[in-house]
Amino acid sequence: MKLAPFLPLKSLSSAVPIAPVQIMKINAVVLASIILFSVVPGYAAPKSADAFEQNRKLGRSVNIIGYDPIWRSRREGRFQARHFRLLKEAGFNSVRINLFPFDYMDATNGWTLRKQWFETLDWVVKNAHQQGLQVILDLHEFGNMGDDPAANKERFLAFWRQLSAHCQKAPTSVYFEVLNEPSRKMTAALWNEYLREALAIIREKNPTRTVIIGPAFWNSIDHLQELELPDNDRNLIVTVHYYSPMEFTHQGAPWANYKDKVDVQWLGTEPELAALNGEFDKAVAWAKEHNRPIFLGEFGAYDKGPMDSRVRWTAAVARAAEQRGWSWAYWQFDSNFILYDIDRDKWVEPILHALIPAADGAQSSAK
Repeated sequence: MKLAPFLPLKSLSSAVPIAPVQIMKINAVVLASIILFSVVPGYAAPKSADAFEQNRKLGRSVNIIGYDPIWRSRREGRFQARHFRLLKEAGFNSVRINLFPFDYMDATNGWTLRKQWFETLDWVVKNAHQQGLQVILDLHEFGNMGDDPAANKERFLAFWRQLSAHCQKAPTSVYFEVLNEPSRKMTAALWNEYLREALAIIREKNPTRTVIIGPAFWNSIDHLQELELPDNDRNLIVTVHYYSPMEFTHQGAPWANYKDKVDVQWLGTEPELAALNGEFDKAVAWAKEHNRPIFLGEFGAYDKGPMDSRVRWTAAVARAAEQRGWSWAYWQFDSNFILYDIDRDKWVEPILHALIPAADGAQSSAK
């Protein structure tokens, strides 16, 4: 599958007026669409895919290549085409591609994305699809957007104009995720404003594509009630992230202020499981109230933790999500929290089997 090349986007709302004689020659359905898109901000065209079914197709997923040098140069890339095959054979259904495009956008030319960036993206999507994997294109620029939303808003919206145009002919197996973990200065109120503008841009070229959106405060379950989604757009999947308890999942992580935390155990005790299930049940209640499917877009325990506890926690979270009918994506394939040791060219098998029990993986590979 080859994605459509980038084409400059021009909103219908900025089109030149249509003369009365011309209007008479236009098909009534087309004219109605033009008028509707012009006067209703954020209008969502009728869906072509059911969001719940789309969420089911995502199934078991992995976050990939966010921190891979492949974006600088394909020759430097750690992730290779064969890794898509390994993921499929292990029993995974999809990949969440973590995108950091801001450094590849030209400020002097309307924040235009470089051709090389799109070439790498197309290579990734093509190889994922050749293995039958669903693909999430996740804008992972939470750092820049959280530091200064106003200064980065133009770049944020320019990205979605370009990606939407570039992918407008992609199959329904390509999903868009508007922004990973809005946080810090990207408050809930501000995020609701930004997501509406981005979604309106996406819908201009992709009126029926499935889009993933999560709440502010790092996609926290506790902040779902603050998330405002357009009622008339039902082709949305809501994402949440889960890393509780942080002193366990991030022990030894200097960026999270847990550098000196060591040997923190997670034993799967009754209180520990009750805490996990209680949090997930909050999301279930919200999803039922709003009739939205849930995607657990990130979860994982940092490599510094005791392996036996990491395995217990990872398995418990994955099974809890599956029991509620959620799709999920483990954080992450390479870099840290690793699922696959690229340097040794082998799976981190305890984590792999916690995510996908051996029998499940074998059945999936046989299909």
